[in-house]
Amino acid sequence: MENLSAYPLLTKIPNKIIRNQILRIVFILIPLSLIQAQRNFAVSGIVSDGSSGEVLIGANISVDQNTSGTSTNNYGFYSISVPAGDSVILVLSYLGFQSARITVNLKQNLQLNVQMNLSSNELETITVTADQNDDNVNRPQMGTIEIPTNMIKDLPAILGEQDILKVIQLLPGVQAGNEGTTGFFVRGGNADQNLVQLDEAIVYNPNHLFGLFSSFNTRAINNVTLIKGGFPAQYGGRLSSILDINMKEGNNKRWEVEGGIGMISSQITVEGPIIQDKVSLIVSARRTYFDWLIKPFLPQSIKTNYRFYDLNAKINWRLSDKDHLFISTFRGSDDALYSQDNIEYNIFFGNQTGTLRWNHIFGPRLFLSNSIILNKYDQNVAALQDNSFSRALSNIRDISGKSEFHYYPNRNHKINFGIQYYNHRFRSLGDSNAQSSKVPISEINKDSIPEKTFNELALFLNDEIKFNEIFSSSLGIRLPAFVEKDASYYQIEPRMSFKLQLSPGTSIKTSYTLMNQFLHLIPSSTAAVPTDIWIPSSRKTRPQQSQQLAIGLFKNYHNNRLETSIEVYYKKMENQVLFKEGNQLIKTLDVDEFLTYGKGWSYGTEIFLKKKTGRFTGWAAYTLSWTYQRFDQLNFGKKFPVRYDRRHDLSLVGTYDLSKKCTFSGTFVYSSGNTFTVPGGRINIAQGGSLFEGNYFVYQSRNNARLNPFHRLNLSVSYKSQTSLFRKKFSSECNLSIYNIYSRQNPYFIYFRVDPITDKPKARQVSLLPIIPSISYNFKF
Repeated sequence: MENLSAYPLLTKIPNKIIRNQILRIVFILIPLSLIQAQRNFAVSGIVSDGSSGEVLIGANISVDQNTSGTSTNNYGFYSISVPAGDSVILVLSYLGFQSARITVNLKQNLQLNVQMNLSSNELETITVTADQNDDNVNRPQMGTIEIPTNMIKDLPAILGEQDILKVIQLLPGVQAGNEGTTGFFVRGGNADQNLVQLDEAIVYNPNHLFGLFSSFNTRAINNVTLIKGGFPAQYGGRLSSILDINMKEGNNKRWEVEGGIGMISSQITVEGPIIQDKVSLIVSARRTYFDWLIKPFLPQSIKTNYRFYDLNAKINWRLSDKDHLFISTFRGSDDALYSQDNIEYNIFFGNQTGTLRWNHIFGPRLFLSNSIILNKYDQNVAALQDNSFSRALSNIRDISGKSEFHYYPNRNHKINFGIQYYNHRFRSLGDSNAQSSKVPISEINKDSIPEKTFNELALFLNDEIKFNEIFSSSLGIRLPAFVEKDASYYQIEPRMSFKLQLSPGTSIKTSYTLMNQFLHLIPSSTAAVPTDIWIPSSRKTRPQQSQQLAIGLFKNYHNNRLETSIEVYYKKMENQVLFKEGNQLIKTLDVDEFLTYGKGWSYGTEIFLKKKTGRFTGWAAYTLSWTYQRFDQLNFGKKFPVRYDRRHDLSLVGTYDLSKKCTFSGTFVYSSGNTFTVPGGRINIAQGGSLFEGNYFVYQSRNNARLNPFHRLNLSVSYKSQTSLFRKKFSSECNLSIYNIYSRQNPYFIYFRVDPITDKPKARQVSLLPIIPSISYNFKF
C-alpha cells in the first residue's frame, strides 16, 4: 500500500481499513478511467447564451439516438466522449432556447463552444426541448432541485419584492420560518444548518428587514440550486442543505440596463462589454426608501430609522479559449433604530464577500476551477426595554480557498476531486442585565473582544458513473478537518447515491450521506430581538453531525413535460446545542459551561409534481414529517418536538401565460401550526410589582401545544410591453400582487395575560401581515 507520509491528513484517520479503501479509490479507480478514456475522442467546450454570452448552467448535451449524455457544470463547461471515427449528431437543449443539432466527424479531440439562441416562440420551443431534460430520472443524485430564475420573477411578492428564498420555502422538505420571513428549515434541521453561498462565498445572514426579504437581487442571479440530500462530496460544512447561488457574468455582446421600482425599494442593474466577447461587467444595486416614507407619519415621541441596501458586481474576463477569470463582490447591510418611551432598539447586520476565480481547461476531459474568497459578517443587536438590557455581537472574518477538478473519462463517467480550506476569525459577545432605560445604549469597542482563530480543511472525491442503461451510482468521500489551539477534529464523510432504471421514464434512487458542521448558532430564548451568536466547536462543544438515509421513486410523463417524485427520508443529528434552562446571554465566547448537548431526529415523506412546459407551469409539493430533540438537561430528559415540527406542509404554485404580454400567477400554502409551550400553572407573588404582573408561570414540558394551522393565498398579474426609446428596444412590465388575498389572521406567536376579572390566564394570539396589495414597475433597455 502507498506510503501515507505524503498524506498527513490520512494518517489522522484511526481506522486502517478505511484509509486503505480511500487510497484504492484514488490510485486504482482513476487509472482505470484513464484506460477507458483512450478508446474514445472527446468533444468539449462552453455552452452560452448567443444573445448575451452568459453561460448556460445545466444545459443538456447528448448523442442523437442515444440516451447517454451529459450536462454543463456551474461554469458552462461540458465534455462528452464519442467513439473514434464515428460521424455523430450532438443534440444540445436548454429550457427556453432553440435546440441545436451539430454533426461532428471525429478523428481527434474537438473543442466546440456553442452559443444557443433564445426561442422566438418560447412556449413552442420548450415543448421540443423538454424531451431531452430528464436528469431528474436519469442521474443518480437525489434531493436536488433547480429553481428557474424566470419563475421567481413571475410569482406573487410582498410589496413588489421578488425573492429567491420565498420560492425555496415552496419546495418539498422545506419549511418556512415565521410568516412573511425568508428563514427556512430543511428536513428537520435548524436555520444555521443551511449553507447559503453566493459565488462560493458564505452568506451568514441572507436576509433584509428582519427576514421579510432576502439579500439577493434576482436580476443579478444566473442559477439557483437547492441540495437537501444525496450530497456530492464537493459540498460540506452544514448538516441540512446547500443553497448554491451563481451570479450572472455580464452581457459581453451589448450594454443593457434593467431596473425596478417597488413600494419600499428600487433597484437597477447595468451590464455590458468592456471589450466585446472578451471582458464584461455587471453591477446591480438595491436600496430601500422605507425610512423616507415612514418619517412624515410618525409622532414626535417616536424616533426610528431603517434602511437596507445590497450591491452586486462582477467582472468576467476571457483570457483565452482555455482560461477564464472572474472577480465578484457582494455587499449587504441593514441598519435600524427605534426609540419610544422606555424602549430603544439598535440593530445592524452586514455581509461582505469577494470572490476571485480562475477557470482553466487542461484538455477535452479535464477542467479546473480555483477560487480565493474573502468573507466578512457583522451583527450588532442591542435592546433596552423596561430596565432590561440585552446585546449580541458577532464579528466573523473568513479567508478561504478552493481547487476543484472536473474529469470526464467518457460520456458515462464524471469525477470531481479537490481541496477546500477556511481560516475563520470569530469575535462574539452576548450580554443581558438590568439597566435604566434612561441610560442610552453604549457602544462597544470590537477590538477589545477576544478573538478566536481556527481552520477548516477538506479533501473530497466524487465519482459518478453509469454502468449500463439500468444501474448508475455516485460514490464520494469527504475528509474534513477542524484545527484550533485547544481542540482538533478529523472526520470521514462517506457519500453514496444509487439509481436503478425501471423504464426510460422511471427510476428508483437511494442515498446515504454523513455530514459534519464545525460552527454553531446559539439562540437566546430570553431576548426581545434576535440575539443569536455564532461559536466554533471546542473541546467540549463537539461538531454537529448528521446521517441521512433516503429512498425515492422518480417518474416523468408526456415526454418529460411532467415530473413526479416521492422521497422518504430519515435523518439523525448528534451534538445539538442549546443554552441550559435559565441561562441568558453572557459576555464571553467561551460558553461551554452554559450549554447543554443533545440529539435530534427527523423522518418524513415528500411528494413533488412539476409541470414545466406549456402555457400553464408550476408545481405541487407536499411534506409529511416528524422532528424531535432530546437533551438530558432539558424537559426532564424527555423528547420534545422542535418549534418548526409541522406535521403537514402543502404548497401549490402556478403561472399561466394568457398571452405573450399577460401572465397570471398564484401560490397557496397550508401547514400545521408551530409548536409552543403552555405553562402548567402559575404562582402569584404578593407585591410582586410590575414584573410579569406579579405572576410567575410554571412550565412543565417543552413545546406541548400547537398554534392554529397556517394557510394563505397569493395572486399576481403582470403585463409586459415593448416599444422603442431613442431607437433602442425598451421593454417594461407592470406587476400587481396581492399577498394573503382573504386576509387570513395567521398566528405569529401566543402570549398569556391574566384576566383582571376572572383572575385566570388567557392566551392571546398575535397576527401580522393581513391582505397586502402591492404594485411594481420593471424596465429593461
